[in-house]
Amino acid sequence: MAVVREFTLPDLGEGLTEATIVHWMVEVGEVVAIDQPVVEVETAKAMVEVPCPYGGVVTARFGEEGAEVPVGAPLVTVAVGAVPDDLAGAGADTGPDAGAGAEGGTPDAGGASGAPADGAADAGSGNVLVGYGTSAAAARRRRIRPGPGAGPVAGVPRPPGGVADGSAGSGAAEETPGVSEAVAAGATAVGATGITATAGDSGADGSAGAGAMEDDSRTVAVISPLVRRMARENGLDLRELTGSGRDGLILRTDVECAIRARQERETAGATGAGTTVGADGMAGAGVTGVSRAGTATAVGAGTGAAAGEERIPLKGMLGAAAEKFSRSRREIPEATCWVEADATELLAARRAMNVPDAPKVSLLAVLARICTAALARFPALNSTVDTEAQEIVRLPAVHLGFAAQTDRGLVVPVVRDAHARTVEELSAEIARLTERARAGGLSLAELTHGTFTLNNYGVFGVDGSTPIINHPEAAMLGIGRIAAKPWVHEGELAVRQVVQLSLTFDHRVCDGGTAGGFLRFVADCVEQPALLLRTL
Repeated sequence: MAVVREFTLPDLGEGLTEATIVHWMVEVGEVVAIDQPVVEVETAKAMVEVPCPYGGVVTARFGEEGAEVPVGAPLVTVAVGAVPDDLAGAGADTGPDAGAGAEGGTPDAGGASGAPADGAADAGSGNVLVGYGTSAAAARRRRIRPGPGAGPVAGVPRPPGGVADGSAGSGAAEETPGVSEAVAAGATAVGATGITATAGDSGADGSAGAGAMEDDSRTVAVISPLVRRMARENGLDLRELTGSGRDGLILRTDVECAIRARQERETAGATGAGTTVGADGMAGAGVTGVSRAGTATAVGAGTGAAAGEERIPLKGMLGAAAEKFSRSRREIPEATCWVEADATELLAARRAMNVPDAPKVSLLAVLARICTAALARFPALNSTVDTEAQEIVRLPAVHLGFAAQTDRGLVVPVVRDAHARTVEELSAEIARLTERARAGGLSLAELTHGTFTLNNYGVFGVDGSTPIINHPEAAMLGIGRIAAKPWVHEGELAVRQVVQLSLTFDHRVCDGGTAGGFLRFVADCVEQPALLLRTL
């Protein structure tokens, strides 16, 4: 008898709470091996192929391509034991004792972490991604049943009602025609494209679980303990919210919108302002008040909005970047200094490095090497500020980020341990990361935990910039275009290759003297690359 396992969207790290399905890599009825990627998703930081920790036959998929899926929502169900070991992948349990210990011979589905239920004997992968794996047992949960679109699977009998979940014991929940009935029965109804969880399950914080019924018996479609905690801490009644997720699922953004709407109403009430905003370019006449927290404010046809205007949601990478920029400006007291330098000798040194049959060295790699040498002399700029502890944390290693423009927007890949790499190694790693960035294949590890950023905005044909610091770092070095300009060289006016260098820094970690010393050292190395030999 096959055992049906549910695999949910795992915690992808860095505080991400949802992802968008980009491409399904398996079909219903297809055999998958343990740790085989089943879906490609896009987070606010990267494109990620998500491997399934179970081997067997796919019995159902949840969510269409383009749908946003919160962490903990189901992705696929897999019938473990429905195929031979050599097809399901090493470690998949196909023996007769699979799922032993489950009531009525029907094992509970894995919990939100994707781990098998108590008593399940099937062995799977380890912690393939942050927050899930099959190496440890999870708490017993209610059975999960594939949606109506799932076909029969070898070794998995279809019980009355057409639900193929391998349930045969008397404890199996009967199929119910609607969500409300499923909630009332205490079962969990899982469709082919969404999920409505039920009363009886508990969130990670001890609050009522997803879809739990409140005092007036109204179903609340929530699956995230974080959402419930945010609502509770801010005194919001989830029954008054209308979810923007699939099937009315209440997301974190819905709670945040409700909090902002309430604050705006309180502010307007305190100042005597009405709910209708004047036609001053912000929102014209016809704007209705917020009738229910969490719902979108309706804008009438008579607003001051221009005809044909385009609205672009701040979601995904765009939203993550906007939040990071805003947070940087809110929290970091930044300052910028800049200097012009003669880069003629630097370009000559790079040409000398690129001899035939030798690894090519990029100009960005040479500048990266100068950066690491400068940070060794001025370590205060390779630090971060712990605002809670009110401490400056100087970091032992340089993980150098560099700005890269892609079709999906601006990303900052990170060269790990840049301080320990040669110019050739830096060039090779920068080239590799740039290629992966343009292909949308960077992993979270390649996009996070940078300690200093190098921003070559000269590729856009501009001389200078005052960039926003990549929070929570303490500084960013900007490189303008290198252009031929008149320059006094050795006492005479000459045409030289000149570049503008700028340093934006967190004034909490150092003063202008340290920042100026760092920038002057960089400029000196640009003008006389041989100075780098002193740092080796």
